[in-house]
Amino acid sequence: MPYKISGTKSHTARIIILKESNWSIESNTVVSGSGDYEIDSLVSGTKTVLSRNTDGWLKGCGSVEAIYYAPQDRGVFMGNSGNVTMDYVAISITGNATDFGDLLSAKYYICDACSNGSSGRGLLGGGNQAYIEYITIGTLGNSTTFGNTSQNRRYPSCFSNGTNDRAIWAMGWWSSTYYNVMDYVTISTTGDASDFGDAIIKAQYSTGTSNDTNNRGVFGGGATQGSSWINDINYVAINSLGNSSDFGNLSIARRSAAATSDGTNNRGVFGGGYNASFEVNIIDYITISSTSNAINFGDLTRNAWEIGATSSKTNNRGVWGGSNAKNIIDYITISTTGDATDFGDLTVGRSEVAAVSNS
Repeated sequence: MPYKISGTKSHTARIIILKESNWSIESNTVVSGSGDYEIDSLVSGTKTVLSRNTDGWLKGCGSVEAIYYAPQDRGVFMGNSGNVTMDYVAISITGNATDFGDLLSAKYYICDACSNGSSGRGLLGGGNQAYIEYITIGTLGNSTTFGNTSQNRRYPSCFSNGTNDRAIWAMGWWSSTYYNVMDYVTISTTGDASDFGDAIIKAQYSTGTSNDTNNRGVFGGGATQGSSWINDINYVAINSLGNSSDFGNLSIARRSAAATSDGTNNRGVFGGGYNASFEVNIIDYITISSTSNAINFGDLTRNAWEIGATSSKTNNRGVWGGSNAKNIIDYITISTTGDATDFGDLTVGRSEVAAVSNS
């Protein structure tokens, strides 16, 4: 988890931070100019801080506690076939997840969640109920009632245009009926969802993402009536009500993948999924602003489906967590193709996972 030490100074100085647990140097940083400074990405614990200016003047301050901070870098994983527990990680720092709080009730049949980015509110909707819950991502705690989607439906996809504050749920399934309906809400204002338009197809198990403030949302994969796996990708202009349009295709037909993006940098990635009779570890990518078929990005560390994904858009890292009651978290650098790397572990093994971040 990220910690920092903050202070003020009257000049450019070299700030050296010692961990008092073993007296090793944790940070050795030149901070320019006078005024406030922050040294972050530390570990928890007691520090000694030394400040040395260019003429050799040295000032020391011992027994300083590193303070936890919540940058626009927190990812929260939720769901798990009935588990109410939520976990969080600092996306830019590899390590195991920590308990965040609890959902209002056990969730089943969920795929996606979304947020209004740096504004810090995350939403989870659909599943075995119609209602929507929300969390404040930067503050640990339990979820709160937000409103309702237009109808009960399982396995919808969800995406948003970040700080532009609109979230959309697309498609889903309920009581033998497959839907193409799309709903939307204003994330910062609690209330029930309104009709947005219709998707091209009726399906469940799709997954969505967006290029954030550029306002294009994409959702891909899924299963149609009769469990026919699909590779279709749809897109919408999030700030304009209307039906979806064809974007292109994923590299293979699959359901229950998880998508995320690097926001305004405009790359969307789809990871994992289930293809007919087997789980896959495939990661595909697209340029969200340009309609086309997806291209191979690399592989997750394992085969995975019903997995949750989110990203820290400001530092370009995407993370995937859970799948088939496993606790594994993987990560990639979204702007650079290649295989995923182990990030750490969730607090519990999870299936049917959704994830959000405050970036």
